[in-house]
Amino acid sequence: MFKWTGIFMLPLLLAGQKAPNQSPNPATPGGPNQYVGSEACKTCHADVWLNFYKNAHYKSIASGKESPAHTGCEGCHGPGGNHVAAGGGKATIRAFSSFTPPQTLAACLECHSKDMNRANVRRSVHTNADVVCTNCHSIHKPATPKFLLAKQQSELCYSCHASERAQFEMPSKHRVNEGVVQCTDCHNPHGTFEARSGGTSMTTRNASNSAMLQPAMNNEEPCLKCHVDKRGPFVFEHPSVRVEGCEGCHVPHGSTNAKLLRRPVVFTLCLECHNGAGTFGRENLGVFLQSSSHNMLDPKYQRCTLCHVRIHGSNSDPTFLR
Repeated sequence: MFKWTGIFMLPLLLAGQKAPNQSPNPATPGGPNQYVGSEACKTCHADVWLNFYKNAHYKSIASGKESPAHTGCEGCHGPGGNHVAAGGGKATIRAFSSFTPPQTLAACLECHSKDMNRANVRRSVHTNADVVCTNCHSIHKPATPKFLLAKQQSELCYSCHASERAQFEMPSKHRVNEGVVQCTDCHNPHGTFEARSGGTSMTTRNASNSAMLQPAMNNEEPCLKCHVDKRGPFVFEHPSVRVEGCEGCHVPHGSTNAKLLRRPVVFTLCLECHNGAGTFGRENLGVFLQSSSHNMLDPKYQRCTLCHVRIHGSNSDPTFLR
């Protein structure tokens, strides 16, 4: 008797159970919006869902530890109950295509505000120009899995920075187009705490620079990530290196001159400072003027670094001869 009673009661027990991943209170049009889970999205957005497991945002689903407000599709687009009940439509969901730049930035920073490299994004040059997350990143159809970029990094930056693209085609250049280095090796597109004006910048000696440079070793110029032998400190510093930094003599992206120099002949670059003017410098003697033994018409004296080989700084000689 108990066996037959159990068989008859089984359908009633099953009917009272909720199906997994199903909202306990399905949303109705006009009712309070509720979270329904990412499974509900794949019915209409199959092309997005098919590859979403490869996306970095999928870990919010895989972990199973996040709240519904920070899980999967609804983590960015908000609760989808009304959207599902209405059969779609931008009016019932957070559609990034209809967001203003500040709204897009606010939505992404709900999760991405904890990283130090994005701490100053709201005051960055990009944000001030209304260039925000979705201008560079494609969440659902990225061209690169890393960073979810809309295009290859160099092509993405070139779409706005056309003058820099031309510089990277010059004879002497950093090899960005060849893939040896990339823009973010030197720049932080999300903004840095670099001084804009009036004060000492921690990433460049030129405090008026606003190139969003990524500091090396916490507060040094990004050039020193690779050119570590130029860092110092040296017993005999070259003052211009410490005051103006690398850009005092070099063009960082590309130049028609050897070694990315700002002038084609070395001595013309040196004479910009070494003209005997002023009463400043390391020993308050002003900027040293070359002696009468240096005949600037003689080609051998036009290549200053043939003798002054330690021009970035020396531990042995105050004139950088060794």
